[in-house]
Amino acid sequence: MTATYRQPGVVLTDRHFTVPLDHDDPAWETIELFAREVVASDRADGTQQNLPWLVYLQGGPGFGANRFVGRSSWLDRALKEYRVLLLDQRGTGHSTPANRQTLPLRGGPTQQADYLAHFRADAIVRDCEAIRPQVTGGAPWTVLGQSFGGFCTVNYLSSAPEGLTAAVIAGGLPSLDAHADEVYRAAYPRIERKVTAHYARYPQDVERARRIADHLLTHEVTLQNGYRLTVEAFQSLGIVLGGGEGSHRLHYLLEDAFVRAPHGPVLSDAFQEEVQGLLSYASHPLYALVHEAIYGQDERPTAWAAERVRAEFPQFDAAKTLAGDSPLLFTGESVHPWMFDCDPALRPLRETAELLAARTDWPPLYDPARLAANEVPVAAAVYHDDMYVDTAHALETARTIRGLRTWVTDEFEHDGVRAGGPRVLDRLLALARDEA
Repeated sequence: MTATYRQPGVVLTDRHFTVPLDHDDPAWETIELFAREVVASDRADGTQQNLPWLVYLQGGPGFGANRFVGRSSWLDRALKEYRVLLLDQRGTGHSTPANRQTLPLRGGPTQQADYLAHFRADAIVRDCEAIRPQVTGGAPWTVLGQSFGGFCTVNYLSSAPEGLTAAVIAGGLPSLDAHADEVYRAAYPRIERKVTAHYARYPQDVERARRIADHLLTHEVTLQNGYRLTVEAFQSLGIVLGGGEGSHRLHYLLEDAFVRAPHGPVLSDAFQEEVQGLLSYASHPLYALVHEAIYGQDERPTAWAAERVRAEFPQFDAAKTLAGDSPLLFTGESVHPWMFDCDPALRPLRETAELLAARTDWPPLYDPARLAANEVPVAAAVYHDDMYVDTAHALETARTIRGLRTWVTDEFEHDGVRAGGPRVLDRLLALARDEA
């Protein structure tokens, strides 16, 4: 079933596909995928049939493709020469969503964990290859991978390069062999640098953050949706610091934290409402469930790597910080077991998450030998001191992929392809074509 409709400057077509849950056992079970085709309105008169295709792989894991209105952000540049397919990766958006409401259909936690083991980059790429003949008639397409979408793109180059005419990656070059422990061991110092930079910009936030943390250590706070706001949850708001406007956003949040009530200062409703929106996984639970699994490639379990490695960095311990006079450190880009206690959208899935964290049979995601022989034009934006993806890991991978051209920049943070829009995509396409 398809539906075609218009927005300013574009014609949209909703498309649905059926693919195997397990591509190695296609007779077992199928799931449904959703993707939105976008064409510039001035090319929707039949001439779009001559345009090449660009498929967009969203960051995450666990987020559906962008719901653009018209030709906003990088889409404006893409539509000048492509038909664009915005794919909701399996488990996200309209593509057989995986959440606390739907997963019980699979059975108990064991069945749910076995099911979710099929929701990593390798399966997403095989989905792309399964639907490509229906979309392009068999012709290869260009892929744009943002963040985790870049991880998927490197898997694409490893497993099915014949499906690609070119690949452009924005802030998403993964380590080819780092265990989750190594990923987070590199992450905490980056996060600390981001927090230090934030306090240098907004020194008044040092006392504000300490005051909020102290309040949470001495009071039980439950948000309107049932989320238990602990001090660790408050610290995890540092995830916003990886975006271009994140420091400013955090500053405005902290300055409105308290109001005076009859029994003394309390966290304001406005503060709690915004915090709830930032912390809740209700719209993207798959991010929490399989986040560490995207790094699993050997017989070692991920075993809540971010939580374990955090213990190696005692400066992130809020209680110890408040016993002295140091600034409170925020965290970000990590998933912890306590989130499945705090967040009502995750609580029913705690045992499922534990089983995924203990899993030891993750297959390899990347093929270094094939990447070393790569013939697909590839370009990647590497954001200097990216909070979400380690720059050293990204550059090491860039050196492994034959012919890959990098654009290392400190002009943007991790959300550069959104913030920079047409300019970033234009630069990446030019690099891939060896025109820049």
